[in-house]
Amino acid sequence: MTVVTPSAGFLPTTAPRCLIDADGHATSADPARLPDREVLLELFRLMSVGRRFDTQATALTKQGRLAVYPSARGQEACQVGVVTAMAQRDWLFPTYRDSMALVSRGINPVEVLTLLRGDWHCGYDPYLHRTGPQCTPLATNTLHAVGLAHAARLAGEDTVAVVLLGDGATSEGDTHEALNIAAVWQAPVVFLVQNNGYAISVPLAKQTRAETLAHKGIGYGMPGVLIDGNDAAMVHVAVTEAIERGRRGEGPTLIEALTYRIEAHTNADDASRYRDDAEVTSWLARDPLSRLQTYLQDQGLLDEAGIAAIADEGETRAARLRAAMNADPVTDPAELFANIYTEPTAALRSQAAELAEELAAEAS
Repeated sequence: MTVVTPSAGFLPTTAPRCLIDADGHATSADPARLPDREVLLELFRLMSVGRRFDTQATALTKQGRLAVYPSARGQEACQVGVVTAMAQRDWLFPTYRDSMALVSRGINPVEVLTLLRGDWHCGYDPYLHRTGPQCTPLATNTLHAVGLAHAARLAGEDTVAVVLLGDGATSEGDTHEALNIAAVWQAPVVFLVQNNGYAISVPLAKQTRAETLAHKGIGYGMPGVLIDGNDAAMVHVAVTEAIERGRRGEGPTLIEALTYRIEAHTNADDASRYRDDAEVTSWLARDPLSRLQTYLQDQGLLDEAGIAAIADEGETRAARLRAAMNADPVTDPAELFANIYTEPTAALRSQAAELAEELAAEAS
């Protein structure tokens, strides 16, 4: 019988890894190096533009243009840090809260919001953007990521799959199965858990007794990494390290990023029923944008003109999105019957014909 001994370094650090603290100062506690100035500036630009997108999408929901919108305000560092670490050939498997990540990956914002507007499809071409549809059922995207990564490796590709999930998804059986088989197959997958403290209204303490979610990694035989999820530089570095590890054939990595959802779960949620204002205020002081802005300004890498230019870009993009979303989409009721079977059944053909007849009667 062969006894497999986990490699050293699979356990997470006691404190979350951090490169730029909440006050905007570079830390010396982590041996990793800060990304270069171009990456830091891009992280700041994408977070700024992404936050403006998030605000606009929230407003569109209140105006009835979207059925629902799960805001990612407060989680910008995770949304952007993961995308900047990925190559175009890698695959991203997002959740319903990760619209900002999709926009940062270059997908048309109107296409990103199509699903949340209530359309029948995800809005964008998953193959073109190498990005799976936004996953609404918890944790099912973890299995999709493992399957794709394993298949890609069998095909001789060096593609890495990155899957986003929340702390609530770690309580699902799908996540257990995905982590387990990813480790068994040594599949090149990065599991990034955005731990914002709540599964809708259920606090983390009612989900797990584990010291941290990252500690679960060693149980599956993969490294667990605990990071400050509001430090965009740290998210970028941690995901980069995990992707490189997967590309070298060393298997999956589980990253837990500590962050916070400033807004309610969705527009249908009343967050005041399960958390108080003091908790929200304490997290506003750890804002991912302000800490990176402070660092860049202190280093002379960003000035007021540069900040204003980025803000203008965000406003321009928001205005463009607003105009596009305020135009009513043209829908075809016949699409109800498309893409169900390769050869439609007799019952389906009958229903389609009946609907067409009714619509023709109304139009006459």
